[in-house]
Amino acid sequence: MLRRAHLLLLTLPLAASTALAQPESLETELRGLTQELLDAVAPGDVAVWERILDDRIVHLDENGVVRGKEELLAELQPLPPGLVGSISIDRYRLESVGDTAVAAVEVQEELAYHGQPLHTRFRSLDTWRRTDGAWRLIGQHVAAVLRDPPAVELTHEELCDYAGVYALTPEITTTVRCGDAGLTAERTGRPPTHYLPELRDLFFAPGQPRSRRIFTRDASGLVDGFLDRREGEDVRWRRTGDVAGGA
Repeated sequence: MLRRAHLLLLTLPLAASTALAQPESLETELRGLTQELLDAVAPGDVAVWERILDDRIVHLDENGVVRGKEELLAELQPLPPGLVGSISIDRYRLESVGDTAVAAVEVQEELAYHGQPLHTRFRSLDTWRRTDGAWRLIGQHVAAVLRDPPAVELTHEELCDYAGVYALTPEITTTVRCGDAGLTAERTGRPPTHYLPELRDLFFAPGQPRSRRIFTRDASGLVDGFLDRREGEDVRWRRTGDVAGGA
């Protein structure tokens, strides 16, 4: 009995070491499976996705479309002529409990679109399930990593067309001032926000790529208000006055 206890004590450090090594080993395995899936996208290798996907997978893509396994496999086609691309994992974070693991993945897509290079990043939340001795992907939510668009140059005079006071309600107003590079808007009770022109009458706030400010004009071409657009929904503001000096 004492000898058994002594052997048990000797093996405890090894067991603890093995237990600590398991998460790293699991991360290596699941990261490898994820990269296999990504490598199979450009050539449209259905066999890889067939092997790694769970039959009950629920997949939500970056456009909000929900698909099952059969629908996903039907979508997987080789890139058409003129397109050359690859996808690689840039960041990977894994948490596991028993036979379930969840990974937050950020990938970099490189695509040569008829000779023009495109660089896109995506994040996904992947849910893995261990079944029949193998890990299979049973859930995935993909989202595009949005970036600010490039800004265009407008003259100081063009920018000052937008300077004015705009009202949402009689109590809530925004004062827009023009500067050399863009606009500054100060809403009642809030700090100022800087806007850059994406196109004429279309502005964005750096670091807020999901929203746009769209200025509207009357029949004579004068700015008469703006729309705050977020996720395709508009909040309308009307112009009620000018700013002294336009700036």
